[in-house]
Amino acid sequence: MNALLKRVWIGLAATLIVSLAAVVAPDHVQINDDGRIHLGAPAPTPTLSPSTAAPAPEPTSPPLTRDAVDEAIRTAVGAAGMDPAQGRPTVAAGADSKRTGWTAVRAKSAAQSEMNAVCADLERQGWTLNPNPKGDRPDARSYNRGGWYLVVSMRGNSQAPSTDSASTDSASTDAQTSLTLTGLQLNLSDIPLPEITVRIG
Repeated sequence: MNALLKRVWIGLAATLIVSLAAVVAPDHVQINDDGRIHLGAPAPTPTLSPSTAAPAPEPTSPPLTRDAVDEAIRTAVGAAGMDPAQGRPTVAAGADSKRTGWTAVRAKSAAQSEMNAVCADLERQGWTLNPNPKGDRPDARSYNRGGWYLVVSMRGNSQAPSTDSASTDSASTDAQTSLTLTGLQLNLSDIPLPEITVRIG
């Protein structure tokens, strides 16, 4: 019993000393994350040498306007050997500043290489490929830059061969697909989030 009382008194005395020290000389009392108390002069703050300077933050792409995204689409389509005028916009000019797109019907035999060329030029322009958690898809890729997401995809049904014997145009007998670029400006602050209340205890 005497040993227990002795420990209690020692604990109270230590607490009183630490409390007084914290009031008189707060710079000389440090409490670690694990609850341990250190009395004495504070450790000097380490200084970074020029060779160990903090890494510079990664540069972020400046926000893009819809006109800039439209120009990126036209440039990528032209780099793939297609005429942007042969396709059509999926969103009318001036109708929506946060959505845009372009689509064209292409021969399926050439669509994959055209899509690859479009994607290669987008990456050359500085668009970043978004990894697909379900694995790579040859028929769709997603990019982002300057607050915009740009999806390049191809899809469509095969066109049945023409029954007209006089028709020998390969375009009429080749399977066709739609090559589409869809742009969307996405700002997470524009998405309303539900109010959540957490109760502790």
